[in-house]
Amino acid sequence: MDPQFFSSLRNAAAALAALMIAGTASAEPSHGIAMYGDPAMPPDFVALPYVNPDAPVGGRIVEGNVGSFDSLNPFIRKGNVPWQIRFHVGETLMGRSLDEPFTLYGLLAESIETGPNREWVEFTLRPEARFSDGSPVTVEDVIWSYETLGTEGHPRYAGFWAAVESLEQVGERTIRFTFNTDNRELALLAGMRPILQKAQFEGLDFAEEGDQVVPISSSPYIIDNFEPGRFVSLRRNPDYWGWGIVPFRTGTYNLDEYRLEFFGDETAAFEAFKTGIVTTNREFNVARWESQYDFPKMTDGDYTRSVLPHSRPSGMTGFVMNTRNPLFDDWRVRDAMIHVFNFEFINEAMTGSAQPRITSYFSNSPLGMAHGPAEGRVLEFLEPYAGDLPPGAIEGYSLPEGDGSERNRANIGAALDMFEAAGWTVQEGELKNADGAPFGFEILLEQGSSENAAIIDMYVQSLERVGIFPTVTTVDSAQYKERTDSYDFDMTYFRRGLSLSPGTEQYLYWGSEGVDTPGGRNLMGVESPAIDAMIDALLTSAETEDFYAAAKALDRVLTAGRYVIPIYQWNISRIAHDANLHYPETMPIFGDWPGWQPDVWWYEE
Repeated sequence: MDPQFFSSLRNAAAALAALMIAGTASAEPSHGIAMYGDPAMPPDFVALPYVNPDAPVGGRIVEGNVGSFDSLNPFIRKGNVPWQIRFHVGETLMGRSLDEPFTLYGLLAESIETGPNREWVEFTLRPEARFSDGSPVTVEDVIWSYETLGTEGHPRYAGFWAAVESLEQVGERTIRFTFNTDNRELALLAGMRPILQKAQFEGLDFAEEGDQVVPISSSPYIIDNFEPGRFVSLRRNPDYWGWGIVPFRTGTYNLDEYRLEFFGDETAAFEAFKTGIVTTNREFNVARWESQYDFPKMTDGDYTRSVLPHSRPSGMTGFVMNTRNPLFDDWRVRDAMIHVFNFEFINEAMTGSAQPRITSYFSNSPLGMAHGPAEGRVLEFLEPYAGDLPPGAIEGYSLPEGDGSERNRANIGAALDMFEAAGWTVQEGELKNADGAPFGFEILLEQGSSENAAIIDMYVQSLERVGIFPTVTTVDSAQYKERTDSYDFDMTYFRRGLSLSPGTEQYLYWGSEGVDTPGGRNLMGVESPAIDAMIDALLTSAETEDFYAAAKALDRVLTAGRYVIPIYQWNISRIAHDANLHYPETMPIFGDWPGWQPDVWWYEE
C-alpha cells in the first residue's frame, strides 16, 4: 500500500479544515468547485491523483450480488434496480473526487460559475458531449432531466428540485440554476444529477413506464446485455465522447466489461466466487475471511486478497426500529431493545471479536461525537432544543457494554428496568403492558442475507429471555423493497454510509420533511426539530468550527435517540479478487467507495 494513503489518513481532518478555512469559491468560471475553499487539482490537471493514467484497456470484472432485479432504470421509484447501475449510467455535469472531502471537476460541463454567495450556479456544456447513440447532449436535455427527475423521478431527486427557484438557458451551451434557499451545497448538488436523453422518453409516462426502459447514457459504460434477475453486462464504449477530452476520465473505466451476476443467497454467491464465475468479492465477515479463503484458486495464486484502509465515517449499520409504530415511539423501549442486543457475544460468534462496534453515526472520523458532556459550540447548538432532546444528547451517551457471556445478565436487568419504566412488565413469562397486551413486533429481513439472519437468530434468543417473542419474516427482494418503501415493517436491517462532507442528503436520511413520503430514506421515522436544525447548521456554516460542531451535535442527537441497534463497523475494506485485476497503489481518502471499483481498476496478466 502506498504510504501516501496513510499520510492522507492521518491528515484527513487537517485537510478538511484547510479546505474550509481557505475561503469561498471564486465567482469566475472554473474547472471545478469545492464545498469550502478551492479544488486541490489545478485547471490543467492531467488525471486524478488516485488513478493510473497509463492503465491498459481490456479484461473484465464480475461481481456477485444477492437478490434479484426487474428494472434497469434507477431514476424512478418503480422497479427493483441493481444499486450499482445509477453510478455507471447517467453521466453528470460534474464528477466527484474521492481524494477530497467534497470537490467536483468538470464532466459534461467544461466550466462552472457561481454567484458571490452561491445563490446561483451556471454550467457550460462541453461541445463534444454526446450520448452513446451519437446524439449531442444539449441544454434542452439538461433542463428536461432536472425538471422530470425533480417532479416525477425517484424521491432522492425531489429535495434538490424543491430548492430551485428557476432553471434557464443563459447562453448557447450554458444553464443557470437560481436557488430559493441559503444552502452553499446546492451549487455542488446541481452538478451531480444524471443527465438523460429527453427524446428517449417522449410519448412515455416517465414514472409509470420508465421501468421498461434501459436509459441511453453518455457514460463510458453502456448496458450491453442483461437477463432480468440473473445478470447485467456493462461494456466499455470505445466511442465514448470523453476519451482524451475530460481529464477526470483519464485512467478510469479501463475494463472492457463490468458484469453483475445475481444469486439466491450469500452461500451461492461465495461458491460462484470460489469457482471463478465471480472474480471479485467484498468480504464483510472477518471469520470467513480468516478461515474460508483456502480454496484452490486462492492457494494456487489465481486469486489474491487486499486489505484497504479509509478515513471516512463509519456510518450506521444495524437494525432500525420504526418509530411510526407506537411500540417504538418511546425512547425507553428503544433503549431496552439495545440493552437486550448482546453485541459482545454476537460479535464473537460472527467475527471472532475482530470487528469494533459502531459507536455513533460519524465515528472513525473527525466529525464524530465525543461521548462525554457536550461543550463549546456543540453545546451552544444543542441548548435551544434541550427540552426536546433524548437523554444523553447533552449529558453524554455511550452504547451499553456486555460482559461477553451468553446470559448478558447486567444488560438484561437494565433492559427490564427500562421496559418497566415504559409500562411493560413480565407477566406469566411474557412481556405485557398494563392491559395485558403482549409486546409483539415483526423483524423484516431480505431473502439471501444469511449473516443478518444469523445475527437476528441470536437476538431473538436474547429477546425471549425478557419475554418477547417476535415474528421474523423473510421476503424476496421485490417484496422487501415494496414493504420498506411503504414503511411496512417494525424492525429491519439498516445501512447508511456517510461522508466527510455531510450535507443535503442528511434531510433524506433523517429530516422531518417527507418522513411519510413513500420510498423515502428516513426508515426510522424520526421527526426532530433539533435534527432539522443541526442539518441546517451543516449547510449554512461558513466557519470550520461551526461545521464540525454541527456535525458532532447531529451525531449526538441521532445516537442518543437510540433509533438503530448498531453492529460492527468496517474501518477497512477486505476485497478478494482475481490476481489479474489491479488497482493503483495510491488510495483516495474515501477508500473503497462508489467511483473506485471498477472505475479505476484494470486487467493485466
